[in-house]
Amino acid sequence: MPTRRQIIKAIALATSLPSLTAISKESATVTDSKLSADARSNNTPKTQEKPMNIVRCVYQDEVRWGVLDEGQIRFLETRYVSTGDLIDAYRNSDLTTSDTVVDVAAVSLLSPVTSNQQFICQGANYRQHMIESGMDPDAKSYNMIFTKASSCLAPADTDVIKPQRVRFLDYEIELGLILRQAITTPTDVTNANLHEYVAGLVIVNDYSARDVQIPEMQFYKGKSFRTFGPVGPYLRLLKPEEMHYLNALQLTLTVNGDVRQQDSTANLVFKPAETLTELSGVQDLHAGDLIATGTPAGCALSIPSPLLQKLGALLPEAKKWQAFMKVQAGRDEYLKPGDQVVATIRSADGVVDLGRQTNRIVSG
Repeated sequence: MPTRRQIIKAIALATSLPSLTAISKESATVTDSKLSADARSNNTPKTQEKPMNIVRCVYQDEVRWGVLDEGQIRFLETRYVSTGDLIDAYRNSDLTTSDTVVDVAAVSLLSPVTSNQQFICQGANYRQHMIESGMDPDAKSYNMIFTKASSCLAPADTDVIKPQRVRFLDYEIELGLILRQAITTPTDVTNANLHEYVAGLVIVNDYSARDVQIPEMQFYKGKSFRTFGPVGPYLRLLKPEEMHYLNALQLTLTVNGDVRQQDSTANLVFKPAETLTELSGVQDLHAGDLIATGTPAGCALSIPSPLLQKLGALLPEAKKWQAFMKVQAGRDEYLKPGDQVVATIRSADGVVDLGRQTNRIVSG
C-alpha cells in the first residue's frame, strides 16, 4: 500500500503536466505524459523532431492556420489575420494547436503569405542565370531589387491565368524567405544572427510577362498580373540550427515533365544575410514579409549576347524591340494554355522539404 505522502506526491505530479500543446520556436514535438519509465531513461534515443510546416487554408468556410504532418492538418487555436501575426506568435512561443485534426484533402489551401505583407524580389541572383543573361557574376556590384503586387499572391496549386495581351509568359522558381521580425533601422545581419531575422521558407514562382517586362522596362507591371505569384504549399519554419540549409537547397522546375530549371542555393550571388543588411538601410521590413531570392538559369527568355546588345543599342528604338520580339517568338519554351508547371525545393538529406507546387496555365 502506498503511504499518504506518496499519494499526495503522485497527485501533485499529475496536475503539473501540461494540458495544451504549445509549439515553441525550438520544438514542434508534443509532451507525452504517458511515456513509460524505459522511454524516459537516458538509454532510449530521442525521437527526431518533426519539421513544422504551417498551412493556411479554408475549412468549412473559415480561414484557418494549421500544422501539416503526413497529410493531416492540426489546426491552431488562434485565427491569425496575417502572416505577420502568426510569426509574432511563433517568435513569442505562443503558437498553440487545437484538438481538431482534418485530412489535407478536406481543405482548400491558400497562400501562407497574406496580401498585407510586402512581396520583395531579387533579380539575376544565380551565377549561371547571370551568365546566360550576358552578365559577369564576379563583376556584378549591385543587388537588383524590385517588388511584385501583393494581389498576385496565389495558392500553390492555382491555375495561372495568361492574359490575352501577354504573348511571352515565363516561369521563375525561387526560394522565398519569410521574415521573423521587423527591421526599421540599418542592421548588420550576418550568418551568425540570421536566425533572428528569418523565420522560415516557402516556394515562390515569379511568373513574368516578358513582352511587358522587357520592352516596356516594367518589372512591376510585367510580374504583377493576378495569379503571377503562387506561394507554398506551406511555410516551413526553421530552427536556428537549420539555417545552414539556406546554402544547400536544390531547386527544380519542370514544364510538362521536362526539367527546365535546376540549381542549388549555394550558387546565389547575393546571400540572404547581405541582402537583408542592404535592404535594412533602405526601407522598413516587417515580420511575415516575403523576399524571393532570385531564379536559376533555364527560363524561356532569350537574352542577346553583350555584343548584340551593344549593336542593338545603335538601332532605332522601334527596330530594336521588333528584333527582340522576333527572337522571343521563336522560343517554344514560353508557357501556353494547358501546360503544367511543377516546382520543388528541398535539401539533399530531405530534412528541409518545401513541398510541391503545381500550376496549370489557362487562358485569361
